[in-house]
Amino acid sequence: MQKVLPLAVAIALAGCAADDPNRRAKTGAAIGAIAGAVLGHQINDEKGAVIGGVAGAVAGGVVGNYMDKQQQEFESALAEEQRQHEIEIQRMEDESLKIDIASEVSFDFDSAELKPSFRPTLDKVADILQRYERTVVHVVGHTDSVGAEEYNQRLSERRARSVTEYFASRGVLRERLRAEGRGEREPRATNDTAAGRQLNRRVELYVKPIVEGREQEAYEAPAGPSSWQ
Repeated sequence: MQKVLPLAVAIALAGCAADDPNRRAKTGAAIGAIAGAVLGHQINDEKGAVIGGVAGAVAGGVVGNYMDKQQQEFESALAEEQRQHEIEIQRMEDESLKIDIASEVSFDFDSAELKPSFRPTLDKVADILQRYERTVVHVVGHTDSVGAEEYNQRLSERRARSVTEYFASRGVLRERLRAEGRGEREPRATNDTAAGRQLNRRVELYVKPIVEGREQEAYEAPAGPSSWQ
């Protein structure tokens, strides 16, 4: 691996014409992409190499600032949705961002098809995700306990996939997207009341930074919520 980077840099330099006024910028971009690919290949995940090649990783000393800026953009862009209690944004201890989406505004009952009225909100999220590429986005679907457990599991999976497919259609790289359904296993509140069941029906987005030296952590499934009891 140590021999690959110098050779690749030499090729990149050769590909930039000497009289090209943008030669320095192009060379820097090429070297950055190559270095990212080398870093990505060090991740024990085939898709991690693609992420590395595209965006690299965030240095540990600046990850907090990187996620601060992203959080500020989410909160600004989604201010109205937060006011309407359609979305909640939280900062987690590992610096990742958690965005809770109420299923009532995103899906019809017993459906995994996104409501057209909610797509503009997801467009805002997708736009920010594209500009902060050094992250992996985990989409986790949840249901209440009404109905068969197996059916609820499949429904949560389909809803999570619907969100990731929509993000991909809006330009977010598929290599950054992970979809997972957890059915009724992780309630936020009691399923004995209508209000509790409403809280439990949700889709969660976890935006996890790719941190230098700890790249694989970004690809690990996010932990479930603490017990509501």
